[in-house]
Amino acid sequence: MTTALRADAAVPRPAAERRLGDVLVGDGSISPEQLAEALVASREVGEPLGSVLLARGWVTRRRLYVALAEVWGTEMTFVDPVEVDADLAQLFPYPQLAREMWVPLRTETGPDGERQVVVASSSRPSEHVRRSVAEHTGIDRVQQLVTTDWDVQRALRTVWREEVVHEAVSALAERRPDESASTVFTWPQVASAVVAALAVVVGLVLDAPTTVVVLLAVVNVVIGLSVGAKALISTVGTASETVEQVTAADAAALADAELPRYTILVPVYREAGIVGLLMQNLAGLDYPREKLEILLLLEEDDPETLQAALAAAPPDVVRILVVPHSMPKTKPRACNVGLAFARGDLVVIYDAEDRPDPDQLKKAVVAFAQGGEDLVCVQAALNYFNAEENLLTRMFTLEYSSWFDYTLPGLDALRLPIPLGGTSNHFRATMLRELGGWDPFNVTEDADLGVRASARGGRVAVVNSTTYEEANMAVGNWVRQRSRWIKGYMQTFLVHSRHPVRLVRAIGPRQAVGFLLTIGGTPATFLLTPPLWGVFGLWLAFPHLFAPLPPWLQLVSLGNLLLGNGLIVYLSLLAGFKRRSYRLVAYALLSPLYWLLHSVASYKAAWQLVTKPFYWEKTQHGLTSHSPASPPPAPPEEPMAPLHLDDLTALQEALEALDEHDLITEVMPAAVAVPALRPTGGALPPVPPPAERVVRRTGPLPSLAATRVVEEPVPALPPVPTPVESTVPPAQVLPAPRRARHAAQPPAAAPGLLGWALEPA
Repeated sequence: MTTALRADAAVPRPAAERRLGDVLVGDGSISPEQLAEALVASREVGEPLGSVLLARGWVTRRRLYVALAEVWGTEMTFVDPVEVDADLAQLFPYPQLAREMWVPLRTETGPDGERQVVVASSSRPSEHVRRSVAEHTGIDRVQQLVTTDWDVQRALRTVWREEVVHEAVSALAERRPDESASTVFTWPQVASAVVAALAVVVGLVLDAPTTVVVLLAVVNVVIGLSVGAKALISTVGTASETVEQVTAADAAALADAELPRYTILVPVYREAGIVGLLMQNLAGLDYPREKLEILLLLEEDDPETLQAALAAAPPDVVRILVVPHSMPKTKPRACNVGLAFARGDLVVIYDAEDRPDPDQLKKAVVAFAQGGEDLVCVQAALNYFNAEENLLTRMFTLEYSSWFDYTLPGLDALRLPIPLGGTSNHFRATMLRELGGWDPFNVTEDADLGVRASARGGRVAVVNSTTYEEANMAVGNWVRQRSRWIKGYMQTFLVHSRHPVRLVRAIGPRQAVGFLLTIGGTPATFLLTPPLWGVFGLWLAFPHLFAPLPPWLQLVSLGNLLLGNGLIVYLSLLAGFKRRSYRLVAYALLSPLYWLLHSVASYKAAWQLVTKPFYWEKTQHGLTSHSPASPPPAPPEEPMAPLHLDDLTALQEALEALDEHDLITEVMPAAVAVPALRPTGGALPPVPPPAERVVRRTGPLPSLAATRVVEEPVPALPPVPTPVESTVPPAQVLPAPRRARHAAQPPAAAPGLLGWALEPA
C-alpha cells in the first residue's frame, strides 16, 4: 500500500537525490508528493531514486535522463546505433562497456583544434572514462555526453552484433567441445555401434537361437535396471520432502533492500496470440519492480509476435530483444543472447504460457541463501492449469505430478544429477556464465545443463513452488514436443558418455550410474518397450514358438512387462492423491497406453537424431479453451486521449534549457560482467527509412507500472524470409528514425539490430 507524503515531510535526502527531485518537481514531471514517496521507497528497496521513479512509471526514461544531464551539467544525446563508429568502439573490451554503461561514439576535432573522443554514458561524467579512452586510443581529450541506459545497450548490441551471435552459438563448442552436442556422434561411439551391429548380424548367421536369447536378455536387463532405478528413486522421493522447503512466511519476511536484482528471460517464438497473457502472468509476481528486469527474446522472422508484444504495452521493466537469425534456431541460443545482456544477480527462464506462483522469485532467493555456495540452480515444480480439458491433458498432468512430487525429490535426496525442466529454472548468474550458458545444439538444453552442473561440482535443488503451464491437448502437438525432449535426452547421454572414466571421476560412481539409468535408460526403455510387448503378444498367441527359450527368460520378460507397467500405474495413482486431484486418479489405469505414445515419440526422436539432430520441434501454445487464473485487475483508470507528436515538444524545450549543475548519484547501478566476446568485425547493414508512426497513451498492466507513452509502428511489419545458405545473415532492420545529436524533436523509440527500445520519448 502506498502512502502519500508531503514534499516538505521530514525525510532525509542526500543532496544529489534532492537536486534530481527538485529538477523533476520544478518542471512538473512529478509532484512533490510523488518525490517524497519515491525517496522513502528508494531507501526501502535500496535502489537509486531514478530507478524507483522509472519502476513506478512516474517519469519516462528519456525525461529522467534529460533531468540527469541538467544536474550533471552536460549535454543530452540520443544515440543512433548506425552512427556509432564501430572501428572505434571495438577498440574497447565489450564487457567493460556493458558493465560501466558507456559507449564511444566518434572522434572529432574540438574547438581548439585538438582531436577528442565523444562518448555517451548513462552515468555521470567521470575521470575513469577519460583514462580508459586514453588507454585504448591514445587520445586524452574526451567529451562525455549523457544518454539513456537503453540507448547504450542498443548501441552495444548493434556494434557487437556478430560477436554476440557467435558467442551465443559457438562459445561452448569452441571452449569445451567435449561438452557440446554440436558433434552428434564421436568416432568411438560410431565404431562401437558398428561393432555391435556386426556382432548381432554375425550371431544371427552363425547361431540364431542363441543370439535371440542374448538379445532378449540384454533388452530385459536394460528395462529391468531402468524400472528398478525409477522404483528406487520414486520410493526415496515419496519418503522425502522437497529439499528446499520455503514457507510463505519465509518469503514474505525478506526485506526489499536485501533482495538481489532478478532477470527473467522469456524466449518467445510464434506466440502472438498469448504474449499479452504472458505480460499479465508476470505482472502477478511479488517482487520489487526496481530490482526486476524482464527480457522478452523474440526472433527476427517473427514480426507478428513483436507487434503483439508492443500492443500489450509492456511496462518499464520489460525489454524486448530481437535475436538475430542464425543456426541452430533453438531456444537455448536465444537464452544465451539474453544472458549476455542480463543484469540480474539471479536469472530465471519462463515460457510464454507460464503462470508462476506470485512468491516464486522470493522463495528462490531464500532457497539460494539456505542452499550453500555450490547451489547452481533451483527448479520450481511445473503443473498444468488445463489438467481436465481432455484425456491427454489428464495423463500429462499425472505424469508431471509424479515427476515433480516423487522423481525429482528422489534424485535430489540421492544426490544424483537432476535433469532440469525447460522452464522455471532459477540460476545464479555468475555460476551460469561459468558453466558456459546453454548448449544451443542440444534440444533439451535444460537436462544437459543439470548434468553439466553436477559434473562441475555444482548442485541443483527443487523448491516448493509451482509454475502452471498449458498441457498439450492434441496428440500431434504432444508427439512433436515429446520427441524433442527424448531426442535431447539422447543428445545429453551421447555428450556426457563420451569419456566414461572422466565422468565417473567428475561426479562419482553412484552418480554416474544414476545418469546412465535416468538419462540413458529413459529413451532406451521407450525404444525397447514395443518389441517387448510384441514378443509378449506372440507368446500368448503362439506359445510353441517360444519353447526353445529358457523358462527363466520368459518369466523375467513377463515380470519386466508387468512390474514396469504396474509401477507406472502406481506412481500415477500416488501423484493424483498427493495433489488431491481425485478426479484424475481413475485415469492412472490408462498409463500403459499413454506411455506407448512415448515409444512413438522415441522412434521419431531416434530418426531425427540421425537426420535432423538440431531441429527444434515447435510446440504450439494457445490451443486450450481453459484460461489460467489472472492476477487481480488494476484499479480503473480514466481513459486517455490519443497523444500526438506535437505534445512531446516539452522534451525539446528541456533539452534547450540545460544549465550547469553539480553531480548527483547514479540512476542505475553498474551491470554485471558479460562474458568476453571474440571480436570478428564486419560491416553493419543499412537502415531503411522510418515508417509513419502514431503515438498513443496506454494504461498499465496490473501492478507493474503506471501509464506511459508507447510507440506503435504502422503498418504491420512484413514477414522476413529465413535465409538458407548463410549461418549468420544480415539482421532484419526494423524501421528506425535517424537521430541527430540535437534533434528538433527527440526521436521515438526505434528497434535496433539486436533489440527494441520500448521507452518512447
